Amino acid sequence: MNQNNPTAFKVLNSCSNGNARTGELFTNHGIINTPVFSPVASQGSVKAITPDELLHIDIEMVLSNTYHLYLRPGIDTIYEMGGLHKFMNWHKPVLTDSGGYQVYSLAPLCKIDDKGVTFRSHIDGSEHRFTPENVIEFQNKLGVDIIMVLDECSSIEQEKEIIRAAMLRTSAWAERCKQTHKNDKQLLFAIVQGGAYEDLRKESVDMLTSMDFPGYAIGGLSLGETKDVTWSVVESTSKILPVNKPRYLMGVGAPEDILNGIDYGIDIFDSALPTRVARNGALFTSTGRKNITKSIYRTKDEPIDTGCDCYTCLHFSAAYLNHLFRAGELLAYRLATIHNLRFITNMVKNARNAINNDSFTAYKKEFLSTYHTTDESTRVSQKKMWLNNRNKSTNMD
Repeated sequence: MNQNNPTAFKVLNSCSNGNARTGELFTNHGIINTPVFSPVASQGSVKAITPDELLHIDIEMVLSNTYHLYLRPGIDTIYEMGGLHKFMNWHKPVLTDSGGYQVYSLAPLCKIDDKGVTFRSHIDGSEHRFTPENVIEFQNKLGVDIIMVLDECSSIEQEKEIIRAAMLRTSAWAERCKQTHKNDKQLLFAIVQGGAYEDLRKESVDMLTSMDFPGYAIGGLSLGETKDVTWSVVESTSKILPVNKPRYLMGVGAPEDILNGIDYGIDIFDSALPTRVARNGALFTSTGRKNITKSIYRTKDEPIDTGCDCYTCLHFSAAYLNHLFRAGELLAYRLATIHNLRFITNMVKNARNAINNDSFTAYKKEFLSTYHTTDESTRVSQKKMWLNNRNKSTNMD
């Protein structure tokens, strides 16, 4: 498979009254049906569950992270073990993030220059260097299906001049990544940056599309900004990205956000949110996110979501899940994670069917009419708190 092959992605159907679409993305480890949600397996594992369970949930692709795998167990170790697929016993597609965001958000004493970034490990403080060239070489060695360029992820809150400088550096690095990438079995995606500025996002798109990458990601979002800002950027950016290339919205995983992204023509989503909130006892249901640890579930002798077909809902009551969480049993994390991921995959599968039937607008409206979302101010506060705690932790999704 040639990474510049224009047939690597095929649009199947599009809605007549919007931008939602279905497609097929051809990779070395199989065809990915889009839209698709990819759970996060930063360190080669989706927390709390096995690859076989991912298959039963109908997960089509997982996302791992170059930064984490580079630090532990090491890229060469994984290469010597036969590549990431064999190492983690997962034989469907894998996408790896370049690790750029983790370098900037986790590594102390991070120093960026035009040639790359120097940082210290959040694990032991040792010094390391990432460049566009070696990040591509690392991902080539991992042997995954979709790889990402090294980018500089600026904050929405930074001044425009700083955001533009980061965007220009990201574009320059993308060109160097493309020149370095030689593995025809991997698809190299570029990352659009530019903060909340429409003109900077357009400038980024113009530069990156002139290099003709197999796919394009929208980066630098879902980092604590309001959803109005997020969707303004997604709408203006997605409509100027190539129609015949997959569009990837990085770091978005709430049910309502995935549906909104699909509505704007997004094809690929990833996020640690469904698995992270599951381990904290928050379960997705048709009426919204529920805290299973609340006392109202102590004696509820039915599944947390009666319409769900996951292993958890087919075999266990909400009362049992409530007990597991209150008792601190590890099985709680496994069952909750299985449920949340199955909820998301069912929702995305239903969205694909609706698009193919040209009824996505009605499906989205019906879903959101009963699904009560988290209050916006609470969501922003929780996101910022999680980001702060995440930056202090060494045990991340």
